[in-house]
Amino acid sequence: MERQNILLSLATICTGLMAGLFFSWSCSVVPGLAKVTDSNYLAAMQSINREIQNAYFFSCFFGALVLLVISTFMAWQPGHHDFRFWCLLAATLIYAFGVMGLTIAGNVPLNDLLENFDLKNASPESMAAMRLKFESPWNNFNLIRAIGAVVSFVLALLSCLGAPGR
Repeated sequence: MERQNILLSLATICTGLMAGLFFSWSCSVVPGLAKVTDSNYLAAMQSINREIQNAYFFSCFFGALVLLVISTFMAWQPGHHDFRFWCLLAATLIYAFGVMGLTIAGNVPLNDLLENFDLKNASPESMAAMRLKFESPWNNFNLIRAIGAVVSFVLALLSCLGAPGR
């Protein structure tokens, strides 16, 4: 297998793993957490947001974009832009803006807001207010990035099926 195909395969795998994470979060964790109390919800999200910051997550989250960019450049041929190139370019742009950009601009600031919330000394009213401020916007951002990641994954997968030069 040539280097270009190996990198493209890795890009597709990382993108697919991120799509799966965001999708499964939206259809399992969100409904589950919607049923718990404010204090349990906030404690769970604080814990999850701390624990997801690990090498496994970061390698796939950042690796997907790096590998998509490299794969796109490797698929580019001066004067001839084939199916693989266009799929990869679209996958890269959607992942860069619809997944990574949205995470950095939307989810991370909300995570920071939640991290700075003193749950141990909070009143039930302040917990309810924090949940109201956090939950719906965070879930909406996650749903959008899940859609972006799935579309990016499908495009990367299509580029795997389109042989160079087609």
